[in-house]
Amino acid sequence: MTAEIFPKVKTIDLRKKHIGPSCKVFFSHDPIKIVRAKGQYMYDENGVRYLDCINNVAHVGHSHPMVVKAGAEQMELLNTNSRFLHDNLVQYAQRLQATLPEKLSVCYFVNSGSEANDLALRLAWEYTGHKDVITLDNAYHGHVSSLINISPYKFHQLANAEQSKSVHVALSPDLYRGNYRQDHPDPATAYADDVNNLIQKAHEKGHKVAAFIAESLQSCGGQVIPPAGYFQKVAQHVHRAGGLFIADEVQVGFGRVGTHFWAFQLQGEDFVPDIVTMGKPIGNGHPMSCVVTTREVAEAFKNSGMEYFNTFGGNPVSCAIGLAVLDVIEKEDLQGNALRVGGYLTRLLEQQKEKHPLVGDIRGRGLFVGAELVRDRVKLTPATAEAQDIIYKLKEQHILLSADGPHRNVLKFKPPMCFSEEDADMVVEKIDQILTVSETTSFFLLSIIQNTCSVMSL
Repeated sequence: MTAEIFPKVKTIDLRKKHIGPSCKVFFSHDPIKIVRAKGQYMYDENGVRYLDCINNVAHVGHSHPMVVKAGAEQMELLNTNSRFLHDNLVQYAQRLQATLPEKLSVCYFVNSGSEANDLALRLAWEYTGHKDVITLDNAYHGHVSSLINISPYKFHQLANAEQSKSVHVALSPDLYRGNYRQDHPDPATAYADDVNNLIQKAHEKGHKVAAFIAESLQSCGGQVIPPAGYFQKVAQHVHRAGGLFIADEVQVGFGRVGTHFWAFQLQGEDFVPDIVTMGKPIGNGHPMSCVVTTREVAEAFKNSGMEYFNTFGGNPVSCAIGLAVLDVIEKEDLQGNALRVGGYLTRLLEQQKEKHPLVGDIRGRGLFVGAELVRDRVKLTPATAEAQDIIYKLKEQHILLSADGPHRNVLKFKPPMCFSEEDADMVVEKIDQILTVSETTSFFLLSIIQNTCSVMSL
């Protein structure tokens, strides 16, 4: 069975003609046309199967039958906006809240991670009466205007762009490449002090901080795992300044980290954000997202006098799908699978680090893993071209992987949660082969150059 309507060449031509030119595709030199997917595999128009190591959106697996069935059955029965009473909305809110700390009890359902983060900012602005936001360097929080302003990953790409005076960029808590590394006696305090310094500088200019926002684990920033205790210390500084802590779980929530359901919980039981945003995996590809906050913040938002209404957020179909995703995570022990397979994948990649000098660092939690490639382990010179070469060579082997980070040199693993140890074996074996050939070729070329120089000096 194929879902192809046009030949691939016509699809490309029509995309160039009718789709915005800034809307990029994976593998721009030779894009793949995907027509169907199942589990952790995607299939092109010729039936060729690709192992998907990219899609944290298809969280419980592409086209999962329980999720598809739940959505189809509810769509057959009713779909309407949330101004009508419907049990799916309250049932899903109840189920979702049960995964979170008790004080995070009020939900706002929206349609995308960007919409969730934009609403989170509105909540913080209204609750605090302040306007300034502290974000992390290399962070990405969404594509709407308010979020581009707090996403250095994006606004650093804009030529001659001026950073908003109400946005302050803190150091990314990167223990490998950042200002304070693994050999620092207390990196959590050092990075948190940087946030506090930004708060003090803002106060000196007459500004007040509404919120600190951070991805619980930085994804586009290069799979960065903040040191334990960092969020607690930042929250103390931010709360003292009258601001709120927003944890962005859009990329890393719903059991992906393995040990916990939410990545912010890696910091410890004593840390609870004021607002949590979620998206991508929440609906397994269905456009759905959520903001969860405290009763106090929600009441302040209500007291502003402006009604909040979202046409599609929390509709019966979306909530039926969300419930099915939670059911599958529990029924198939996908959080446990993330812990087991993620640990196995990390150990395999650590072996590659011991074998190949190009592999500088392996870091991650569960099925959220990064392999940073460097040309020099002391200078940490980014191996950007090499990372791109690996991505394209893996594609030739029918494996889909991406590279990110500020230098585009971090191989990113965030596959569907049904990813298996056999899948991990396959992708790491291919990476090993690619690196071995690359190193052999480089050694051969270096030998030729050295021999040529020796002959010329005679």
